Amino acid sequence: MPATLPTRSAPIDPEPVRLPITDTLDLHTVPPRDARAITEEFLYQARLHGLRAIRIIHGRGIGVQREMVRSVLASTPFVESFSDAPLEAGGWGATIATLRLK
Repeated sequence: MPATLPTRSAPIDPEPVRLPITDTLDLHTVPPRDARAITEEFLYQARLHGLRAIRIIHGRGIGVQREMVRSVLASTPFVESFSDAPLEAGGWGATIATLRLK
């Protein structure tokens, strides 16, 4: 007899989750499959909200998230520069970036 999967009792909410935009994005709670899209949207929203300096916390790990974040930053036209965060702001577990506002 084939196994059956339990059905969901509640439908998946189609509405996006709205988060306040600050100068920091912490990717620790973001599923890896969504990290690129969320990082791209964060950059767009940060610029829209007039933020010039931002920090993206990707963690230390083996560097997969770090490289993804830096790839997105390098391909975003309004990113002026980026580098490791200072030690007190996460060191190599976070990246800081400067955005060109207009």
